[in-house]
Order: sequence, then structure tokens, then C-alpha cells
Amino acid sequence: MSINLIRPEKVNLKDHPILTESWLQDIIAKNPEIIGLGDLSLKDKERKQLRAGRLDILLQDPEINKRYEVEIQLGKTDESHIIRTIEYWDIERKRYPQYEHCAVIIAEEITSRFLNVIGLFNGTIPLIAIQLTAYKNGDDYFLTFNKVLDEMNLGLVDDDEEISEITDRNYWETQKGTPKTVKIVDEALELITEVIPGYQLKYNKFYIGLAQNGRADNFVLFRAKRILLEWKFDLKNLKN
Repeated sequence: MSINLIRPEKVNLKDHPILTESWLQDIIAKNPEIIGLGDLSLKDKERKQLRAGRLDILLQDPEINKRYEVEIQLGKTDESHIIRTIEYWDIERKRYPQYEHCAVIIAEEITSRFLNVIGLFNGTIPLIAIQLTAYKNGDDYFLTFNKVLDEMNLGLVDDDEEISEITDRNYWETQKGTPKTVKIVDEALELITEVIPGYQLKYNKFYIGLAQNGRADNFVLFRAKRILLEWKFDLKNLKN
């Protein structure tokens, strides 16, 4: 028995003259299950947001009252795409608090750098990143959707942990961690402020937290050690 091996050609949709983002929106809207998030139904497409553009696709899981705010970008994902996705998710969850909400980014290429940015908010902002790949075989096309980042619920700070004593950077560089591990905290802060500006580090005895406009906003906590850096997300401290 002979086996016919098909070798499809990978297609870059961003540069394709016919297979546009609007075409892709229609495909997903008609077949929501294609993106691999379950048996979802279409709630809306090109959903107008007050002073914030249009949400590409709004999907809903009727069994668990959960909605997915889906943003599509052909080519590489970028800062504006991440910010827009989070902004639409935030608008919808505030407008319809009776539903659980999850932001979804679909792009042809999700780079490791921006995957790290997205990962910083996962657990506090429910995010799913899906990498789309298109192939051509003769006159036929097919799409694959690969989930590269799933939403997570990460651990909370222990309720009985003492967190009020304030220290400084030198304390973390010399007594808890090293200048090298504290520098990684600086790099994480840079990634956070690229998406949401205004955050600063706040040094406490048991962790390095975040502050915005002089007020603590510890949705992520850092613990610099001698050979590694730990970070944890705290849902209780996520500001609306």
C-alpha cells in the first residue's frame, strides 16, 4: 500500500491579498470551536466599545456563563495588540459582571518577549494566547490554532504573612538576594510598565511589591534570592 504524503505550504496571512483579517473573523464567527476553546457560541462580531474601537469577536460558553473577548492580529503581536485586548476585556467585564470573562489573543506569531509580557498578567488578568498558522495545499487552505498560553490561577500570599515592614533595595541586594536577582525584578517592572505605565517597586521585609501613584497595588510579588527569583500573583490585591 502506497501512502501519499502531503507537504502543504505555510502561508503568511498578513501579506495575503485575499485571506484578510476580516475573512479570518468570519471563519471564527461561523465556527467558534475551531480555536479550540470548546463548544462556544457567537455573541457578537466587531462589537463597538465606548471610546475604545471595536472588539473583533465576543464568544460565550452558555453552560458556565463565561465570555471570551477575542482579538485577532495577523503577523506578530505587539504592544498595542496586548493593551487593546486587555482594555476590551476590562470594558466587557465591568459592563457585564454577571459573566466570567477571559481575554483571548490570536496572532500568527507570538514572540517570546511578548509571551513573557502576557505571562506577567496571567493569573490576575485571565489571558489565553493562541498562535494561528495557515497552510495551502493546491487550491485548498487549512488553519491550525495552537494554545501557547492558558489562563492560570496562581498562588496567593499567605494570609498570616507579615507584610508591613518597609525595607530598601540594599536590604534585598545584600541580605535576601543579590544585585543580579534584584536586577531581574527591574526587568520585570519594565515589562509591566510597557503595558500599564506608572508602577514602581516597593521594598518590604518579605517581598518586593508594586505601587502606583504612591499606593500599594500588589497584584504580583517578587522574592529575590541568592540564585533565583520567585514571583507570585495575588488576586485579592487586583484593582478594578
